[in-house]
Amino acid sequence: MHHDFNSGILEEVAHRPWPMPERPWVMTQTWNDLLFAHWPIAPEGLVRRIPPRFELDSFDGRAWLGIVPFRMTNVAPRAVPVLPGLSEFPELNVRTYVRVGGRPGVYFFSLDAASAIAVRAARMVLNLPYHTAVMRVTADRDSVEYRSRRAGEPPVASFEATYAPAAPPFSPRPGSLEYFLTERYCLYATRRNGHPYRLEIHHPPWPLQPASAEIRTNTMADATGIDLPDTAPLLHFAKRQDMVAWMPEEI
Repeated sequence: MHHDFNSGILEEVAHRPWPMPERPWVMTQTWNDLLFAHWPIAPEGLVRRIPPRFELDSFDGRAWLGIVPFRMTNVAPRAVPVLPGLSEFPELNVRTYVRVGGRPGVYFFSLDAASAIAVRAARMVLNLPYHTAVMRVTADRDSVEYRSRRAGEPPVASFEATYAPAAPPFSPRPGSLEYFLTERYCLYATRRNGHPYRLEIHHPPWPLQPASAEIRTNTMADATGIDLPDTAPLLHFAKRQDMVAWMPEEI
């Protein structure tokens, strides 16, 4: 295990909605200084943008779009040492929520990362919609300054914000909106041939904190062709989350 990776998470399983896979996990990641910014979206605005094999997941009749900036550390295959420059980089996700066979998961519209190698690898191995971006993240004790601008052709996807926790951590209660938005233990995507797959992950319950944010630039949803409502987002902060992932399985 990497020097600061919390291997104790592998024993912390009582909170999971279904058992961990029995086959060996293949990768570690640590997610740091996350902001969950969520907007309610009419389901018809998203349902046509997800593959037909995935069922759009909604809460009280509303779908949700999440924009999630954070920093990655400990990104490495199992039993491979962390490498400077390869195992740490910022990432910025645009996501919604789907389910297949009763298992709720995450569906990504885009993933921006500051590591060109990681972007190439994730596109090649997982066919995920990763993009290389120029990113700068500075965090102090009180707040996080986050800037990202996607490299390459327009439409330019940019995000610039200052965010911070605004109250003590809590674990989201099953059945709550916060649980619906965060406690998900797989992602769904498709292969290049269109075949759907599920990629399982494991982590402890989220240590969420209500958050404040000044979002100065946000064209991440626009670049995906999704219009955000003219309402303030629901904001949560998480200082850190250690996780392991498995190889994807065909559905």
